[in-house]
Amino acid sequence: MSESGTTLRIEPYSAKHQAAVFDLILPIQTNEFSIPITAEQQPDLNDIENFYQQGKGQFWLALVDDRVVGCIALKDIGHRQAALRKMFVAAEYRGKAYGTGLALLNILLAYGREQGLTDIFLGTTSLFLAAHRFYEKNGFTEIAVPELPASFPVMKVDTKFYRYTF
Repeated sequence: MSESGTTLRIEPYSAKHQAAVFDLILPIQTNEFSIPITAEQQPDLNDIENFYQQGKGQFWLALVDDRVVGCIALKDIGHRQAALRKMFVAAEYRGKAYGTGLALLNILLAYGREQGLTDIFLGTTSLFLAAHRFYEKNGFTEIAVPELPASFPVMKVDTKFYRYTF
């Protein structure tokens, strides 16, 4: 429950929300952060079940009244390691009032712990300054590219990398 009285819930992705996931992510990438990326350049979003919901992976949605207001993904990369991907929260649901980002991250970390993961890695762009602070505040440590496992899927836009160790 947020300060406004609206209930936020987190649940695993289901295909009925595919269009809403695109509607959440693309405007944040292109309008808010001016990252020149298209839906076609993100084939993982066209096949979330097979890309993320495999092995120890999962994809969660933050919903308010069935509206997708956030998402986060965990991609199994083998060797009891995973990549945190696709963490996005609609601007009006960011911050302490809703706690959307923290709720999503807490679900992901609890799930990773249950799955017996040893590490979670993530890559992000240097533009996401608030995200850097958020990850660092929640136990992620910045690492250099050579510290990434060979199986980590580096995205072209990624310039900063983090690691969470259980």
